[in-house]
Amino acid sequence: MQEFVVAAIFNYTHEIMVLKHRLDQEGIAYFFENETTASVAPMYTIAFGGIRLKVHPNDLSTVKSILDELNDQTNLTIV
Repeated sequence: MQEFVVAAIFNYTHEIMVLKHRLDQEGIAYFFENETTASVAPMYTIAFGGIRLKVHPNDLSTVKSILDELNDQTNLTIV
């Protein structure tokens, strides 16, 4: 997991639910750093630098495409 890179940063756990489903559909290995902390103490999210989506560098372009697709086709705002 040390070789994983940050693909996106979110402030709240509800922002990542649809994205998790899409990443699972594509079979992309990922994890959300600080997700548990944000779900237990949402106000700490900003102090810890947000919920960071980390993926393998080989999957980065695919993940960026998924993020762009979600931003373009939905009312979701994914940073």
